[in-house]
Amino acid sequence: MNLALYQPDIAQNTGTMIRLAACLNVPIDIIEPCGFPFSARGLKRAGMDYVETAEINRHTNWETFNEWRKSEGRRLILLTTKAAIPYTECSFKPDDIIMVGRESAGVEDFVHDAADERVIIPMHGGLRSINVAISAGMVLGEALRQTGLFTNPE
Repeated sequence: MNLALYQPDIAQNTGTMIRLAACLNVPIDIIEPCGFPFSARGLKRAGMDYVETAEINRHTNWETFNEWRKSEGRRLILLTTKAAIPYTECSFKPDDIIMVGRESAGVEDFVHDAADERVIIPMHGGLRSINVAISAGMVLGEALRQTGLFTNPE
């Protein structure tokens, strides 16, 4: 299972998700361009020393990421406020890629169209969204639980 960040805007959220991926032993895919200079030094404060521990795969753009994903036969699960299916009703698979969009704008329609599944976190009415890093943690946790892929703490 992988966590993919589509053109992240905020270094602190990216650092938090890199830390999450490192702690859960999940590779993380960064789809550029980013809204900040992407470097280990730039992310060090937000991701602390987890930047060195995480398996980070950088993709120069959507096209290179999507070509790689398709060549691997990987399913793309998009977390979006435009979905109708709650993430708890999705049947995750061990090789799924869970993707979150930009903090400021989500993803473009062509990314929505390319996703194999689109899921939402049900929320109290009238509110826009949950922080992207928290959302990633919620959905990734459910996906790892369903697939039995949580890292053994030993």
